Amino acid sequence: MKKWLGIFIASLLIVSLAACGTKNSSSNSDTKLVVGASNTPHAVILEKAKPILKKKGIDLQIVKYSDYVMPNKALDSGELDANYFQHIPYLNLQMKENGYKFAVAGKIHIEPMGVYSKKYKSLKDLPNGAKIIMSNSVSDHGRILSLFEANGLIKLKDGVDKTKATLKDIVDNPKHLKFEYNYDPALLTTLYKNGEGDAVVINSNFAIDAGLNPLKDSIAIEGKESPYVNVIAVRKGDENKKAIKTLVDVLHSKEIQDFILKEWKGAVVPVK
Repeated sequence: MKKWLGIFIASLLIVSLAACGTKNSSSNSDTKLVVGASNTPHAVILEKAKPILKKKGIDLQIVKYSDYVMPNKALDSGELDANYFQHIPYLNLQMKENGYKFAVAGKIHIEPMGVYSKKYKSLKDLPNGAKIIMSNSVSDHGRILSLFEANGLIKLKDGVDKTKATLKDIVDNPKHLKFEYNYDPALLTTLYKNGEGDAVVINSNFAIDAGLNPLKDSIAIEGKESPYVNVIAVRKGDENKKAIKTLVDVLHSKEIQDFILKEWKGAVVPVK
């Protein structure tokens, strides 16, 4: 009897230990979330969110990109669970041109577009025939032209959708500004530092990455009302996944939004 009792107790102990092992294994098993991002400010913001997500059971893995093409290709192929680098007009254009089936999981921040010049201190100082260097990204053209229109240098056609405006939509250009747009966005800071053109239009993420302060170094900058909100993009249908929703909630948290404001002092503006 004692022999069987001993075997029974030992069996219970083994089952109990196995159950504890299963429980511990489950509690230590985080959901992996792979997100592609531009170096600055996107990856920096995600790094700040990483420990918060860890406490919520999400292991955030950040893949950094220096261009605007590969993050969407990687998302489409399934290499990424989400990406965080682009604004809505660019996302819409990419979906139209490449047939991507993406969705916006959350709006996170705005990076104001700025105009920089080594030669002039304001847009009003630009001379007749000034050369304006800008991105070859068509989705940014309307944004750039709207900035020049807001500062009274050009006028766009009445009724045009300003997020889709092109150089052909300029109906008044009293200073005969020459807009040159055959430049990769990543090269614009180098062109500015080399003193190319009379002014260079640069998105804040590239400006910050190159050590520029958009608020102090630009001669003109977009206002907070800009529609060019940077988003968390996912494959269509994934926007309601728990891990994705948790990521967006954390990026919308007061802790992260306060960090964005403190880190970039208005050069990057958080939104919800």
